[in-house]
Amino acid sequence: MADWEDLRHFVVLAREGTLSAAARMLGVDHATVARRVAALEADTGLKLIDRRARSYQLTDDGKRIAATAIPMEEAAFAVGRAVQAARPGLRGEILISSPPSLANVLIAPQLFRLRQRHSGIRIKLIGEKRVASLNRREADVALRLSRPQQAELVARKIGSFGYSLYGAPTYLKETPPHAFAFIGYDDSMDEAPQQKWLQAVAAGNEIVLRTTDLENQAAAARTGVGLAALPHFLGDPDPRLKRYDVAPAPPSRDVWLLVHRDLRHSPLVRAVMEFLTDCIKGSMMRDRTRLRNETTALGC
Repeated sequence: MADWEDLRHFVVLAREGTLSAAARMLGVDHATVARRVAALEADTGLKLIDRRARSYQLTDDGKRIAATAIPMEEAAFAVGRAVQAARPGLRGEILISSPPSLANVLIAPQLFRLRQRHSGIRIKLIGEKRVASLNRREADVALRLSRPQQAELVARKIGSFGYSLYGAPTYLKETPPHAFAFIGYDDSMDEAPQQKWLQAVAAGNEIVLRTTDLENQAAAARTGVGLAALPHFLGDPDPRLKRYDVAPAPPSRDVWLLVHRDLRHSPLVRAVMEFLTDCIKGSMMRDRTRLRNETTALGC
């Protein structure tokens, strides 16, 4: 029989399509993936992969083996979720997946509170734009900015946050509106509501910097490169940034808390979900308080 670890590495390579992507997904190096696949070919006596200069292609035998092994992988993940759900108490590791800005600004600074409440919980915080799979246990709990459609995921809306334009105070004071430059995402985020809004507001003005990273946008805005569309939780507390209000009204984004239905009753997972809900709702409450104070100061 084929070694399960060899087979598992092969299934991930078949799904991801490249050695680098498979290695990243498995948390190993390229050589380990290549070695495992070669060992599987040796055990089965089949050529499973056509090795080309820049890509790996499945052979017909490779496609058949992958199709047969994928349900085995899914079953293994289901066993892992069942084991996690059955564990009593509040001790163990939980993987949280979140957009980078939420992870950096709203979650990481509050983790000490979770540790104070439950010292046995260990957190692995994954702050990245890639959508981690809860089915494959790339994460146990996730925060997303859109509601998922998968039936096996339980989703709950736990808050929302708004956007505005922000720039350095000196830049806003010295630059007339018709000369404003703008900072936005690259083309990969063109469908995001805040990016569409920024492009509409910028109109004929130049977008001088495009970057996938929101922290880079904020850093550039602080130094006077231009105006960036930033979430209020990132822009409002920063004394080096000033909000610049324009019409039409900026968009808001909902925050959804996700968990696989197999894990929703796990005490460990529920404790982390409660913590994440507190983080997001606390930030949104501070945002509303600032808005009320600004409205009162303006005599509205």
